[in-house]
Amino acid sequence: MNTNAALTDLITSTATDHHESTIALLQSLIRVPSVNPYFTNYREPSREGDVQDILAACLEPLGATLDRWEPSAAELAKHAGGPGYYPDRDFRGRPNLVATLPGSGGGQSLMLLGHADVVSPGDGWTGDPFAAERRDGKIYGRGAADMKAGMAAAVSALEVLRAAGVRLRGDVLLASVVDEEAGGLGTLAVVDRGYRAAGAIIPEPTDLNVAPLCRGILWGRVTIPGRASHIEMPQPHWRDGGAVDAIPLGRMVLDAIDALNARWAADPAKRHPLLPLPCQVCVSMLDAGEFPTAYAGQMRITFDAQYLPPEKDERQLGGRVKAELESFFHEVAQSNDWLRENPPTLEWLVDADCGETPADHPLPQLLHRAAQIAGALSRMEGMSSHTDMGLLVNAGIPTVNFGPGAPSVAHQPDEHVAERDLHQATVALALTIAEWCGFDLASQP
Repeated sequence: MNTNAALTDLITSTATDHHESTIALLQSLIRVPSVNPYFTNYREPSREGDVQDILAACLEPLGATLDRWEPSAAELAKHAGGPGYYPDRDFRGRPNLVATLPGSGGGQSLMLLGHADVVSPGDGWTGDPFAAERRDGKIYGRGAADMKAGMAAAVSALEVLRAAGVRLRGDVLLASVVDEEAGGLGTLAVVDRGYRAAGAIIPEPTDLNVAPLCRGILWGRVTIPGRASHIEMPQPHWRDGGAVDAIPLGRMVLDAIDALNARWAADPAKRHPLLPLPCQVCVSMLDAGEFPTAYAGQMRITFDAQYLPPEKDERQLGGRVKAELESFFHEVAQSNDWLRENPPTLEWLVDADCGETPADHPLPQLLHRAAQIAGALSRMEGMSSHTDMGLLVNAGIPTVNFGPGAPSVAHQPDEHVAERDLHQATVALALTIAEWCGFDLASQP
């Protein structure tokens, strides 16, 4: 990084002076319950548009041109079968926002892209999940880490640069999208609208590590058929009309999934040198039975399976891994007489694509050095979860994930982010933006 020590000190001190404003911005974002309506256990309407209002009010005074629109699944149907497209999404009252801050000319452009939606709060919180409580050097709330802290740091970095008198040569685009938590159609709409940059940073929670890779995610549901009947009565063989309890059949399938995961853990194709965990089939939901007095007529197993960039199919999705799992469940069914004649059904719910930028690309290298200068104990490490980076990489934009907050606390009760991480992310992003886009100081002719 060529940024001189004086500029580093200027940005750091300005970010420190601006820190309370950054905290206030994050708290205002958390207090908006912008829960993605995909999560039907949360009954209130999504307020993603209110998040965009807050961001717009920060960005317009910086001279940004604002583009705000509601994506249309119908208009994006030309992308059907590809990453990020889901035909059933309704975006009424759920706008995207892209703010363009024009540079003075002669520099590289940079996109900062994050999402306005959060998952539902769920149970187990020790306080109000949308109160944005500040205590012990942390800010608590749903979305605090994933990823309103990252968006607050990105906006704050732009404000810090302006306050420090740093004039950027390249354009900066800040995009706040909807629907990331349910597949990524918001980002697809940004790409479809023609927005491009020479590089992109997604400020997802990475614990201030630099992640030039994210895995793809498949959500699937396998339904194991049984035959319900009175649980207290003697039963003939199933071929004679007797009951078939789906629960022990489901247990058999769960045991087979455990064995599959052991094989995947030992398979180099399911590992990546930048990831701490192999790809696995993680069972997340179980649903069986209808009545306490009846054998279960079916059992549903919902799972999350991950895949890597080399496993993508010709559509840049997880079709190869889907086929692998379809074959796996078919083979499991062949081992049981009932399931051989009454095979389980497999439904695919989400296919969220993966993405990768080479770790030696200038953008992740620049960001890594900036994070270290900001005081972060930053590593180059991929994200085990999904982000929207694949849609940007597929559009020809080198992309990296970097942001405050531990990914392990995302989607959990008492989600939080450390104030120190928020400050270090702000400094690191400001340094990276200046170096990537090129800059002049206001005091210079």
